[in-house]
Amino acid sequence: MKIGFLGSGKMAEAILSGILQSELVAPCDVIACDTSDERLNLMKSEYSVETTRNAAEMVKSCSVVVLAVKPQVMELVLEEVKDLFTDEHLLISIAAGKKLAFLRGACGDKPRLVRVMPNLALMAQEGMSVFCMDDKDADPDRELTSRIFGSSGSVLELNEEYFDAVTALSGSGPAFVAYLLKGMIDGAVKQGLAEDAACLMAEQTMIGTGIYLQQSGRDIGEFIQAVCSPKGTTEAGMNVLNSSDVAETLGKTLAAAADRSRELS
Repeated sequence: MKIGFLGSGKMAEAILSGILQSELVAPCDVIACDTSDERLNLMKSEYSVETTRNAAEMVKSCSVVVLAVKPQVMELVLEEVKDLFTDEHLLISIAAGKKLAFLRGACGDKPRLVRVMPNLALMAQEGMSVFCMDDKDADPDRELTSRIFGSSGSVLELNEEYFDAVTALSGSGPAFVAYLLKGMIDGAVKQGLAEDAACLMAEQTMIGTGIYLQQSGRDIGEFIQAVCSPKGTTEAGMNVLNSSDVAETLGKTLAAAADRSRELS
């Protein structure tokens, strides 16, 4: 199996790094395609994969193609190679807002299709990727998609109807989480902590809490109550949060991102 990347930006690099580290494929089984010599040189020097500026050459050589170009140029890029796809091709798109129906119209009726919404945390091998399939009975494609994106984090299959919410929560979510994290850091600095110390403590607290909740399966509300000792420091802080509109604002934040995803679709 040879895997080709049509587009070699940061997200493609994160996926590539994951599949090589997991030894799903060897570097000699990967072709990175891009119009940027800078990106191609980086892919070649860092990962020892084959590179090309010729999209047609890559599609002819690879049975799996990861479509990782910007949504606004996707139709033009696919027009160039659509006649080269065969029944043997699996096309995996990571473009936000581009539905399976759009992909089918743009690439023809030959390739099998999977749509994936990954997030930037793939770059740290801790990504969240949600996928949907054109053919829900294609178990080999399901397994391969799970292995490709599971090499860089967690994977979940959902129906495409949920992808606007997925885009808002896990696609855009890293920016929202970072915003909240920055607020905590700024607050700690005002309490006298040095910024570098506040960053370390806030980031590790976020990482540790997320890992603990994920591994333990503990109810989040129950966890919050367990940390809140009666009349203690956590309870004092939670009283401020509970009397604010933070939860409502977060809901509006996700709704705005999901609405924009619908507009892009």
